[in-house]
Amino acid sequence: MLNSVSLDQLRSFIAAADQGSFSAAARKLRRAQSAVSELVSGLEAQIGVTLFDRSGRYPKLTPEGLVLLADARGVISGVDFMKARAKGMASGLEPELSVVVDVFFPITAMTEVAKEFREKFQGTPLRLYVEALGGAYQPVLDGRAGLGVVGSLPIMPPALTGERLTGIAFAMVAAREHPLASLRGTIPKSELTKHVQLVLTDRSTLSEGREFGVMSSKTWRLADLFAKHAFLLNGLGWGGMPMHAVQRDINEGRLVELAIEDVPPGGLILPMSAVFPTSAPPGPAGRWLIERLKQCSSQVSNAA
Repeated sequence: MLNSVSLDQLRSFIAAADQGSFSAAARKLRRAQSAVSELVSGLEAQIGVTLFDRSGRYPKLTPEGLVLLADARGVISGVDFMKARAKGMASGLEPELSVVVDVFFPITAMTEVAKEFREKFQGTPLRLYVEALGGAYQPVLDGRAGLGVVGSLPIMPPALTGERLTGIAFAMVAAREHPLASLRGTIPKSELTKHVQLVLTDRSTLSEGREFGVMSSKTWRLADLFAKHAFLLNGLGWGGMPMHAVQRDINEGRLVELAIEDVPPGGLILPMSAVFPTSAPPGPAGRWLIERLKQCSSQVSNAA
């Protein structure tokens, strides 16, 4: 008998519980009161449980009905979600959007965009990877992600198409106790080579054999930006960091921004781009995300 439970019965059950009476539920559902009463009674007969106590003026949920109400809501919610997702698929909407984000891109800005995405594309779950250097391209190249927000490599893999987004301010910093922090004026590169540079390493092979931003022959390599941040704060070396990740440390004196030869005042600007396979451009959800990220300049600045 349970196999015969209908969505109409469950919707009538939920409406009666929410509205407090069968007549109010009928008005909400735009059906006759007798039809709603029959649907709820039929549901009770099929599942063998009394859902409402009808001894008073208004029907009141029984303890069993209160428990089963949550189950009914879950069933209806799941069906509505499936219908919304199917409608999206029929119109070309991605069933899921997988995105890989360069670790240099402010996660606070991405979070704000994700909030809007959730409201606009309720039937499209978001899967997010966070990687660095070539690792931010690799999930797009191997098909694990349909879209990448990247900026760490100057060479675009030929299979990908890129669209410019915003730029990330990038600064060279060291702990206030570090010897380089006490130097006044522009620091020559010859001085940098005397000290360990903390370098973000690539988990992929895309940058194999090439160095980006390495100015010292003494390097420690870390695969995680937050580990690099911790090492910098503890004086284990000097290195480059996105300004939004260290601005507070600079303001509060834990880190010092270094003036380095050939690095312009105010640091460098790392251009960020959205990339996707040329042969598989993004659908409506991915295209919306790209266009929204192009508007992120103010949010990136606020993150700093």
